[in-house]
Amino acid sequence: MGRRSRCRRLQQQQRPEGAEDGAEGGGKRGEAGWEGGYPEIVKENKLFEHYYQELKIVPEGEWDQFMDALREPLPATLRITGYKSHAKEILHCLKNKYFKELEDLEVDGQKVEVPQPLSWYPEELAWHTNLSRKILRKSPQLEKFHQFLVSETESGNISRQEAVSMIPPLLLNVQPHHKILDMCAAPGSKTTQLIEMLHADMNVPFPEGFVIANDVDNKRCYLLVHQAKRLSSPCIMVVNHDASSIPRLQIDVGGRKEILFYDRILCDVPCSGDGTMRKNIDVWKKWTTLNSLQLHGLQLRIATRGAEQLAEGGRMVYSTCSLNPIEDEAVIASLLEKSEGALELADVSNELPGLKWMPGITQWKVMTKDGQWFTDWDAVPHSRHTQIRPTMFPLKDPEKLRAMHLERCLRILPHHQNTGGFFVAVLVKKSSMPWNKRQPKLQGKCAETRGSAQLSPADPTEGKPADPSKLESPSVTGTGDTEIAHATEDLENNGNRKDGVCGPPPSKKMKLFGFKEDPFVFIPEDDPLFPPIEKFYALDPSFPRMNLLTRTTEGKKRQLYMVSKELRNVLLNNSERMKVINTGIKVWCRNNSGEEFDCAFRLAQEGIYTLYPFINSRIITVSMEDVKILLTQENPFFRKLSSETYSQAKDLAKGSIVLKYEPDSANPDSLQCPIVLCGWRGKASIRTFVPKNERLHYLRMMGLEVLGEKKKEGVILTNESAASTGQPENEMTEGQRAGETHSPDAEEADTPDAGEADSPEVTAGCDLAEAHLPR
Repeated sequence: MGRRSRCRRLQQQQRPEGAEDGAEGGGKRGEAGWEGGYPEIVKENKLFEHYYQELKIVPEGEWDQFMDALREPLPATLRITGYKSHAKEILHCLKNKYFKELEDLEVDGQKVEVPQPLSWYPEELAWHTNLSRKILRKSPQLEKFHQFLVSETESGNISRQEAVSMIPPLLLNVQPHHKILDMCAAPGSKTTQLIEMLHADMNVPFPEGFVIANDVDNKRCYLLVHQAKRLSSPCIMVVNHDASSIPRLQIDVGGRKEILFYDRILCDVPCSGDGTMRKNIDVWKKWTTLNSLQLHGLQLRIATRGAEQLAEGGRMVYSTCSLNPIEDEAVIASLLEKSEGALELADVSNELPGLKWMPGITQWKVMTKDGQWFTDWDAVPHSRHTQIRPTMFPLKDPEKLRAMHLERCLRILPHHQNTGGFFVAVLVKKSSMPWNKRQPKLQGKCAETRGSAQLSPADPTEGKPADPSKLESPSVTGTGDTEIAHATEDLENNGNRKDGVCGPPPSKKMKLFGFKEDPFVFIPEDDPLFPPIEKFYALDPSFPRMNLLTRTTEGKKRQLYMVSKELRNVLLNNSERMKVINTGIKVWCRNNSGEEFDCAFRLAQEGIYTLYPFINSRIITVSMEDVKILLTQENPFFRKLSSETYSQAKDLAKGSIVLKYEPDSANPDSLQCPIVLCGWRGKASIRTFVPKNERLHYLRMMGLEVLGEKKKEGVILTNESAASTGQPENEMTEGQRAGETHSPDAEEADTPDAGEADSPEVTAGCDLAEAHLPR
């Protein structure tokens, strides 16, 4: 046992009986504190108050409200994923069931406020409540609501996300055809919003656009993958690069290599985070201006790199969860100045009606960590030049300053709408950045290759931060886009890269950290693996087979994944310069005993909504009652399903099937969203292959409350099954067993090996550990 645990136990033993929270001699913190005998963090920081009072970012007369709000816990907020056809059903379920149960409820003497929609978020798809994580997890009265949140979050139908962090994706104004770069994406809540916007029309399985989500931290990239996977999109790629030097990518356009410019870029940079004091209370103790001074240069380099890769007419959102103008307006002003008119701030004041915000400021000062103020660069002593840079100060020229329209920036203050603190600026690109216009004519391959290293004044050299003096000088020449494309094309043509194989970059060209990823191998057109799949599922001629890939170059292909044709283009043309962590959705999995059937591959639930529009065979239309049986029992026999379902299933050969529920518009009380499930047709039964949380989601949407599981029988108990009397539906007498043509043991042999089912695609009777809600 650790020293802290021993101290905690000793304090609990010494605690007088009946001592109340915060009482003298009690080993607990007060209402807003943590349990465990730690000293309470005092929510005060005199330097913080002095700094922001001097900068006047808070309107006059509101300072006390501002500080009081910062000391209050942050309300919990949740967002319903907007692109799924089930969003309206989830909203209906939340409003008419779970929120109604919270009315007049008290927890620990505190009245629970019924969640309210965020006034500025479209279609009531975002809600906030005063329920803290601690109360949600530990209150028996809220257990059902908490289980609902956990399960729906894992299924990708709900995201726990801070209210202010929902703003940048909304201001990007994403359309389904946009190519999007998320530069600092982890943990991924904003990325999921971007994916939802791409899939605004659920009838289009492959939108023309895509999201490339990047993060510098290899481990956080896997958190990003987990978040993105919940949305099952073929249009997302997770990459691992330093955002300040993220490589230029190229794509094939009509047989010619062209530089990839993005229509939308989200630049949510690393920051000091003093806007997050309400949830990260350590910031109270650790806050100093030094954090902002150290991060300013990195933030400017990332923003500059983003601006370079933005297409003309494109939109880039720069955001931080900091209130400090050194990280906010100073970065924007410096970027606008060196863009020489290529960038301008967009006026987004009317784009989110209902959102309260303060305009950006035009004058500010710089303060050192020991409280010394500087109003301009000339006053900074030489000894401070490494810590304080000229780009941190406002422009002296009033005309230039006025032309920048810094008042178009948005600063969200915590006390205005009970949120965290946040800063957002929306930039529009009018023309190429000035250093990309001045293109020197370079002779020969060596000169071209050398020039490609001079793309921007913000690029680091050999992984080290660029010299700040170079950052300020946009006159550094760069190589034109076409020259870069030709140089790279020549280099690739000279290489011996295998067609269709996109492996990790060679170690000599790029240092790799973290796990080594498997290659991405596209299925060749003449691969004998595909025709049996095509025939078995009667795939439509329009099916984009060229977009199928695996993650192995040798041995049996066990999983087949799918990407959009645009991401295929990106993968094939950039394997030498890009470290891809993950892309594509799983659409087929190999069965161990697949050769016994007409097709060795079964359908995967993860990719069924993408694949379904192309499948013309092995589809069974089921009723709502059938869906309930299929999701609550592991291997229901045909006789338990409706006669319509049996008549469709009886003539099908054994193997993977699609189960489709179509809503009945004549019965508005029934579930009004379509459901597509993966199943397996055995000798005399049907089994579904659906992740547990997704099962629970569909059952809830049909009005059933899950009470528990009988693991031996593989039954999920619902309020309907518990209300019925007698033996459970799937328990049969010996006589009933004798009446069947086979035993349950024989039936098991007809379904895919349990080891073949991907770990989340468990059957109804399997256990799955409760997942933590994402931050």
